Amino acid sequence: MTVFVELSLILVLATAVSLVVKFLKQPLIVGYIAVGILVGPYALDILQAREEIELFSKIGVSILLFIIGLTLNPDVMREVGRTSVITGLGQILFTSLIGFFIVRALGLGTINSLYVAVALTFSSTIIISKLLSDRGDIQKLYGKISIGFLLVQDIVAVILLLGVSVMGAAATNAINFSFTTALEIFILIGKGTIIVALLYLISKHVLPRISAFVAEQQEILFIFSLAWGLGLSSLFYVLGFSIEIGALIAGITLAVSPFAYEIASRLKPLRDFFIMLFFVLLGSQLVVNQISLLLIPALVLSIFVLVGNPLIVLLLMNILGYRTRTAFMAGLTVAQISEFSLILATLGYYFGHISQEVVSLITLVGIITIAVSTYLILYADYVYLWLKPILVFLILRRSTMPVQDLNNNCTDVIIFGYDRVGFEFVKAAQKITASYLVVDFSPRSIARLKEWRIPYRYGDAEDIEFLQEINFTKAKLIISTIPELKTNLLLINHYRNHNPTGIAIVISHDIEQAKKLYAAGASYVVIPHHLGAHHAASLIETHSFDSKAFELEKDRHWRNLLEREKGYVKEKQ
Repeated sequence: MTVFVELSLILVLATAVSLVVKFLKQPLIVGYIAVGILVGPYALDILQAREEIELFSKIGVSILLFIIGLTLNPDVMREVGRTSVITGLGQILFTSLIGFFIVRALGLGTINSLYVAVALTFSSTIIISKLLSDRGDIQKLYGKISIGFLLVQDIVAVILLLGVSVMGAAATNAINFSFTTALEIFILIGKGTIIVALLYLISKHVLPRISAFVAEQQEILFIFSLAWGLGLSSLFYVLGFSIEIGALIAGITLAVSPFAYEIASRLKPLRDFFIMLFFVLLGSQLVVNQISLLLIPALVLSIFVLVGNPLIVLLLMNILGYRTRTAFMAGLTVAQISEFSLILATLGYYFGHISQEVVSLITLVGIITIAVSTYLILYADYVYLWLKPILVFLILRRSTMPVQDLNNNCTDVIIFGYDRVGFEFVKAAQKITASYLVVDFSPRSIARLKEWRIPYRYGDAEDIEFLQEINFTKAKLIISTIPELKTNLLLINHYRNHNPTGIAIVISHDIEQAKKLYAAGASYVVIPHHLGAHHAASLIETHSFDSKAFELEKDRHWRNLLEREKGYVKEKQ
């Protein structure tokens, strides 16, 4: 059977299994590993060209890590925040420590236990980003915190991959740790430091000009990006490191480029194809005849990941002063292990640090946790309501999020979200009442609101307990600048159940969603592009072909934009 025929059969099986996986609302990784089991020696035994498939899988991993490197923009990382750093590092520390002792209790050796424990700490940025996007929660408070500490995990994973690469490469020619091995490690670190320093200079002074030049033609940008990623992977491999480290650093060097997003989007289809082969190959190497022996340890470790990891994050965020719901929702995002865990296991096996059985154990834990956590995240609201009576016993510290002392507990107007168009609603509220409140969870917005003496509360619009604290249902007018349908429906339903005569104004970017919001009881739904087009049409009707009139309108609009940009508020409290 030729490689072409094997690839064709794998693609056909992958397509069929992917349809089933999609129906079950599971990430495709689960389906790809299942395909690997099907084509492996314990089922159909289709996969014969292992060397070729392994080559393709290495390309897939390289492109995957290259794209992940593109997202690690230093400017973005500076915005991760104190909460994400503390939570991310704390979760890694506690999970690895507790996990190590659990794995040791299951009978594994020290090195094997270290690898498994570390593998349990990492959660999938790719899977979580997709699930949060499906829920429309990327911009929610817990969503931003989750993405933040997942990025922290990615950075730690990069450092660990580098460490494994250095130790593994240095130990290739030395069985026992000796002076020679230490010298090899020192030389490798020296090589790495020099090449990273050179790449930093190149990325700062040379790459911007090259990328700007090649970006003029999209095909050349694609080829250049691929050449840069795979080229650096090969360079690092020649220097004694792993191709994975080279790919990550290649991506990081281009992360500050204005074309990073374009590069990533063009490489994603290629990544999807080759990374599929990586997971198929991983599934084919699963020691199926030992699953009965691995099942109990896999279940024990899976329960720890599904329950222990969220619990660790929940307690850490609670100590930092976050509300139980926010901490719980963020905690669920670490209830699985990631592709980094599987790559780390594969790298450890390549260097002879762990056995194939340990790789199979980590893979099995990955399948179980990814499958179960997907449903936990998709139905997180129901899970939270079900567990809420238990979660109250886990509160170690009451919320310490920024709160401004208000003159009274009830306000006439409550505005959710300031950064989008809340500025305009604040100006309107100031003209009709002195009793108004802005709710936001962005630290930057809170800082501005505090500086400008605008009444504010730090909180999540979907947290019913928080809504009760601010006497949400007693407000005469509520305004939501949040465009998410689910959030606005929750606000309207809760408001209407307690205040049938109040005014509820929300924002939507979709006509069908606007219909649902009106049906739920919205007083008025703002559809920005419709209002913008209506205003522009009114200007045309009013001014016709009078260019001077349009110049005046332009000047008025320009001043308004500048006013909005500066965050100027005419009537400060």
